[in-house]
Amino acid sequence: MTADRQGPASKAMIWIGWLLSVLPSLMLLFSGSMKLVKPDDLVKGFEHLGYPEHLALTLGIVEIGCTLVYLIPRTAVLGAILLTGYLGGAIATHIRLLEMQFLAPLVLGVLIWGGLFLRDPRVRALIPIRT
Repeated sequence: MTADRQGPASKAMIWIGWLLSVLPSLMLLFSGSMKLVKPDDLVKGFEHLGYPEHLALTLGIVEIGCTLVYLIPRTAVLGAILLTGYLGGAIATHIRLLEMQFLAPLVLGVLIWGGLFLRDPRVRALIPIRT
């Protein structure tokens, strides 16, 4: 069953979708901005993860850029794909160190796609939930 046969999304579904989209976006925008500012804790965290400090600027720009692309309705699907790749790198980094912190980027990814699923009929048509 496609999204067209399912009928239009309810207002509540769209609002919940935006809520599920904005919450992880705010976290990612904050995280990206911290990479631009580079406080001492972030530098120590990069060292712990095995990344050189100079990558913080590039990663911050990528993180903020992908998140902004995700928040624009016309480019939201592309943004979700880009954020999936970015978060996949974060998951791999934490799993490599055998750290449970890999759950945070995993949950962010689920919220990103869940929110997009609820607010975008193109995604619902692409990934139909059958009953």
